[in-house]
Amino acid sequence: MPKAPSRRLAPIRQLLEVMAALRAPDGCPWDREQDHQSLRSHAVEEVYELLDAIEAGDDVEMAEELGDLLLQVVFHAQLARERGVFDFDAVCQHLVDKLVRRHPHVFGSVTVKDIDQVWANWESIKKSEKAGSKHERKSALDGVPRHLPALMRSQKLLKKAAKAGLAEITKPSRVGSADASRKAMAAALFDLAAECQAAGWSAEELLRAESRRRESAWRRAESRNTGRRNAGLKP
Repeated sequence: MPKAPSRRLAPIRQLLEVMAALRAPDGCPWDREQDHQSLRSHAVEEVYELLDAIEAGDDVEMAEELGDLLLQVVFHAQLARERGVFDFDAVCQHLVDKLVRRHPHVFGSVTVKDIDQVWANWESIKKSEKAGSKHERKSALDGVPRHLPALMRSQKLLKKAAKAGLAEITKPSRVGSADASRKAMAAALFDLAAECQAAGWSAEELLRAESRRRESAWRRAESRNTGRRNAGLKP
């Protein structure tokens, strides 16, 4: 039977030893059955529980939920270690290198005047990192996770499409104060969800499908524009 790790070790090393023991032949049957695919929903659930703790301002709960989220990282790293592809140290080193590389205004000689310039540098560095690799973002719409909640994903896609000139965001005509407008919009969204519920439809899936349709249309338009530019024609 595996032994509990020595308390003299750094806590993160204790955690790594515990995770390895849980996955050992004489470890926990449930942990031994898991793989990257089976753990996907757990990571999402832990993030939402962390958000609840943050919103509640509950520091004790926040510390616990951060630990649960860290467990997901450690679990996936252990699975990858068993497959011989990477381990937890590699994950940490990759993150350290990326943070140093993307903050030249902190760890280098670059000078920035505001946060907008920080973000511009970050995006430029990120783009150069992925250039020529299978992760290169060739489309202005790339980089929006497919599994984001539908409403969040639709807004991120729309923001990217508008920035690339593929879509136009028209501000609604405001009646009354900004607060009143937000409340009216919130009520309209809720009413739409209620209509979908009454009809037996999933509002989430409907919006997800519509986002896919518009994304496909934007990508086709982007491809046509790129083709015209390459041919020396105006988009």
